[in-house]
Amino acid sequence: MTHRVAIVGGGASGLASIKCCLDEGLEPVCFESSNDIGGLWRFKENPEPDRASIYFSVIINSSKEMMCFSDFPIPAHFPNYMHNSLIMDYFRLYADHFQLTKKMLFLTKVLQVKQKSDFSHSGEWVVETENKDGKKEKHVFEAVMICTGHHCYPNMPLHDFPGIETFTGKYFHSRDYKTPEEWRNKNVIVIGIGNSGADIAVELSRVTKQVYLSTRRGAWILSRLGDNRIPIDLYFNRVFDFLRKTVPFGFFCSLGERRLNKIFDHALYNLKPKHRLLSQYPTLNDELPNRILSGTIQVKPNICRFQGSSVEFDDGSVVEDVDLVMFAPGYRVLQQSISVQYVFPPELERPTLAIIGLVQPLGSIMPISELQARWATRVFKGQNIQWKQAAMAQRYVTSQRHTIQVDSVSYMDEIAELVGVQPNIPRMLLTDPRLGMNVLFGPCTPYQYRLRGPGKWAGARQAILTQWERVTQPLQTRPCDELKPRRSYKWPLYFCQLLLCSSLSALRGTTFKLSYRIPLVRAFVFLCYLFMLLTLC
Repeated sequence: MTHRVAIVGGGASGLASIKCCLDEGLEPVCFESSNDIGGLWRFKENPEPDRASIYFSVIINSSKEMMCFSDFPIPAHFPNYMHNSLIMDYFRLYADHFQLTKKMLFLTKVLQVKQKSDFSHSGEWVVETENKDGKKEKHVFEAVMICTGHHCYPNMPLHDFPGIETFTGKYFHSRDYKTPEEWRNKNVIVIGIGNSGADIAVELSRVTKQVYLSTRRGAWILSRLGDNRIPIDLYFNRVFDFLRKTVPFGFFCSLGERRLNKIFDHALYNLKPKHRLLSQYPTLNDELPNRILSGTIQVKPNICRFQGSSVEFDDGSVVEDVDLVMFAPGYRVLQQSISVQYVFPPELERPTLAIIGLVQPLGSIMPISELQARWATRVFKGQNIQWKQAAMAQRYVTSQRHTIQVDSVSYMDEIAELVGVQPNIPRMLLTDPRLGMNVLFGPCTPYQYRLRGPGKWAGARQAILTQWERVTQPLQTRPCDELKPRRSYKWPLYFCQLLLCSSLSALRGTTFKLSYRIPLVRAFVFLCYLFMLLTLC
């Protein structure tokens, strides 16, 4: 008997879930309340209640090689950082290629999902839906996948702002912002310095009289561009992840903070936060320092009170004649009890309900959602579930968003191990050194999780070996004398330097006698230099 699986939501996570169900021989039915796929990434002029919404100019913060589905590379001619319309184009290509829309019911809203009376025995669910004509139906499914994300319910903490009821201007959440033209020559305050808050402040600053960016904590500002001005997330590879876990946390953060402050001094720009670099999701923005430098954006502390059209800040400064206050503090996370790898609610007797995409990764959500769906569908078919508690609270600052924070590479490797698709790097280095070196030192692209195990894709090796060609192709729009990028020696040097510092730090905490420490250090230095020479050759 074929298992029927209900999928709630037809965005990125919903599409991946349909595909994974089909790959495992399950029968998916996807309920989508709108008339199209895309979820968060489908721009609509008028936001719909309880649905994610974006503004017209949104460009994704993950590069195309890091955000694609693992067996369907984004076309090479697409830009590395894509506008929301191009993301929709990619989703349509993906859905058409695997014929996913045949399994979708559009304009169908899910009203309720509840356990069947014999759930402890059957694990089945009753799903109540309502179509566009108002007709309500109940369906029975062997499993359910919730793919609605966490950008549906805006966080509007009005109780934290005394006098807001007296404010004579307009105020609304960033979810309702679409274009800047309405606010030309106006005074605007943006509350919140996350990705959306910073992006909207920058966009508004081109047309407004003045933008004030209010932040309680400050933020570390990260550019989308890394060394050689290529996408920075391509540097977040397995070596980076190894160093993050091996090098003392404070020392590793200090290295990153020092590098960011070389680009611009965060304290000088009134942006330096009290928390460390990796204690909160950094803000990705290439233009914010320039807008602050030009005076079109002023950074302010938290708002103390409203009074009419005036706004007073915690430092005692007052801004008069404010026309708009834009709240950009993020979204409310309604489900807090998911602790089994952020996928399966632990209180269920039978693991037949999975939450897909309800994480906040330091990286792209698409490949993570896909891996979650691959794992969930195998659990639905009978694979034993390993109950591993996820704990990030000690590292991250106190914030609702950080209850669902994960480190992309580590988290994907954990899920991949459960599915049986984690790359076997030692074996690759012996049997296919070229591929092994690309997997170890290259960007941790999603194709790595299609090299072996369930769902193995024959094109995964070639996709990995040609990933840099897809990065460079959209940049080659005119003939140039030097097309090949110069080889970078920084990564081997950084790797050796950090390993050495980590070793010395560890040795200081041991009880070894001095006579033993010196030979150990000398041997380790020799190995570091040997590794560096081998890598540079």
